[in-house]
Amino acid sequence: MLAKKKKLSKKEIKQDKLVELYYKSQSYFGQNKNRIYMYAGVLVVVVLAVIFFVNQRAASNEKAGVELSRIMELYDQGSFLEAIEGRQGTNIIGLKRIVDEYGSTENGETAKIYLANSYSMLGRTEEAFKYYEDYSGSIDMFKAASLSGQASYYSINGEYKKAADLYNRAARVSKEIAQRPEYLLQAAINYINAGNQSDAKDLLQTIKDDYKTSSAFASVDRYLVQIDQ
Repeated sequence: MLAKKKKLSKKEIKQDKLVELYYKSQSYFGQNKNRIYMYAGVLVVVVLAVIFFVNQRAASNEKAGVELSRIMELYDQGSFLEAIEGRQGTNIIGLKRIVDEYGSTENGETAKIYLANSYSMLGRTEEAFKYYEDYSGSIDMFKAASLSGQASYYSINGEYKKAADLYNRAARVSKEIAQRPEYLLQAAINYINAGNQSDAKDLLQTIKDDYKTSSAFASVDRYLVQIDQ
């Protein structure tokens, strides 16, 4: 008579599956070890490359910060051409070269705004617009400056709707930006020039309601009267 087959417990079934998985893994590794080693090697190379890139980028950003700090005295003094080109015979290399060499770093992106401002102050609007438009940093103040710089270019060239929309975007980058009421005012003025009285009135009312202590507030009633005429 055949002996009754013993029923396996859940624990024994689990152990059997683990043993089976172990042998399958061993078999798979034996058949594919060359490929596995190759993939592991590639992964190590990628990880090392990423670490190297991050370290290099951090070092470049730090260097850009040092160079930018050296040029700011000239910029603050209003020596805009010298700020752009640097000062020969010194270690001040100028905003143009900082942007060329470190433009992909955060401090290099910041240098683009100062470079664009310098060109703008010298009346070189095409060159200023190029660097305002090229800004892609992460600092809200400079994002807004980039948009307002582009807006100024379009306003000068009579493209008032584009200018108004860009000033409006600049104002909405962040409520913490000190220039926000001025951006709203410039947006309103350009909407008026574009024939969009409704949007202009809404922005002027925002300044009147929310920014009573700003310099832009003093001009609001004059433009509201202009709209209502």
